[in-house]
Amino acid sequence: MKHLPLTAALLGAAPFAPLPALAQDDTLNVAAQYEIKGPEASTSGFVFTRMGLAETLVNADPDGRLTPGLATDWSSSEDGLNWTFTLREDVAFHDGTAMDAAAVVNALEIARAKPGPLSGLPITGITAADDAVGITLSEPMAALPAYLAEFRAQILAPASYAEDGSGVAIIGTGPYMVTSMDAPLSLDATAFDAYWGTAAHIPNVAYSGVSRVETRALMAESGDADFVFGLDPASVARLGMVDGVEVLSTAIPRTLLIKVNAGHPFLSDPRARRALSQAIDREGIAKAVLRYPEGADQLFPPSLAGWHDDDAAPLTYDVDAAKSTLADLGWTPGPDGILTRDGERFALTLTTYPDRPELPLVASVLEQQFRVLGVDVTINSTNSSAIPAGHQDGSLDLALIARNFSLIPDPIGTVRSDYVGNGDWGAMNWKNEAFATLVAHIARDGGAPADKAKAAAILQDELPVIPIAWYRQTLAVSTAVEGAIIDPFERSFGLQDLRWAE
Repeated sequence: MKHLPLTAALLGAAPFAPLPALAQDDTLNVAAQYEIKGPEASTSGFVFTRMGLAETLVNADPDGRLTPGLATDWSSSEDGLNWTFTLREDVAFHDGTAMDAAAVVNALEIARAKPGPLSGLPITGITAADDAVGITLSEPMAALPAYLAEFRAQILAPASYAEDGSGVAIIGTGPYMVTSMDAPLSLDATAFDAYWGTAAHIPNVAYSGVSRVETRALMAESGDADFVFGLDPASVARLGMVDGVEVLSTAIPRTLLIKVNAGHPFLSDPRARRALSQAIDREGIAKAVLRYPEGADQLFPPSLAGWHDDDAAPLTYDVDAAKSTLADLGWTPGPDGILTRDGERFALTLTTYPDRPELPLVASVLEQQFRVLGVDVTINSTNSSAIPAGHQDGSLDLALIARNFSLIPDPIGTVRSDYVGNGDWGAMNWKNEAFATLVAHIARDGGAPADKAKAAAILQDELPVIPIAWYRQTLAVSTAVEGAIIDPFERSFGLQDLRWAE
């Protein structure tokens, strides 16, 4: 089976060093930026679901509508406290054991005992029936099926876990099954002959975690990878002119934003956060740096119906208004142009991470735009783990991140954890009781569009995070492959639908 050239020498080489030629065979090679942290669904499960190795009870279509997965249907009691998920019949795990109710209960109980969305739900019990799984809640949760579409709720065979619940193998139900894994960089898989759904057309696939975007782009250009995920704007432009490579792009429910420590004495007043927002030239960043058609004038992208409000007052670029606001807050320019108040300079650290290559580029632009305002920003480009760590110990000032609102297909899952629970990747030291009440209502009953618009308006007004751009996902695929699409909810690479071109 063919492997991508993943030696340490290659990964550390110059971005455009030549790659060794590889012989053509029946393996589809996939390259993406994600490392595999081991056979543990709670940390690397998103790789396993995207590669078609593991599946969830509930799926989502490209419009975010929930669809059957390993559960064919679901229903709740009138009071919303008891849910029943009917399981698909005659489904086998990759080790040949049956996917029955007991196995599903085991997987879900292990998942909710680990950090993740399930652990925060008001679940009081999960039980097995003949052909169904029952979930009992202490309070209604209309979005429960959407939580079961999240990758950490994937259903694995009992043999996937050690006695303590830690992952030891990935034995799922998907169209592909693991044949070898070399964490953190690669895994190989082959088509699962007993798959319950439509069989995969390409018999073998190989995944490689390649952190450097330049290396991934070169793999696509040279033909050493057939399916390359996560490209920067420069690579997209170059690969668009390469014969034998097709570049796909689509809008996704992910927002580039600044996470703000609302407890910082310089940032605790919403007017100060709005002044930072007004100093950002979103259109310039979107078009010149990201090569996107537009910037984000609100947090939720247009694809998130109900949460995106066409009537909302847009975030604007107005440096003069921002300077006036900060002057009203007592800030005056110092000799070097940086604002001062009570003997303190308006100096902040902006933390970001290079895993997404566009983030350090955007951070550099923000540094310049904030300096025009009189705010001195120091960029700290480091490991992404520094952001949750800084959130927890209170040391974070600002963080430039990419936040996905579709890990749970219903955005209420992310909204609830980020802006009510003050999750590591959401609001920091910010609370709003009216917002929390609205979100609780939406989570419990589903929420009318007006409720979602009210919640979004509070975020737009108080800016616990500052939106910059709505993301587009990019994919480079060999013209030797047919049928490639981008899942806007980033749940699957769709490998089982690919074919070798005639």
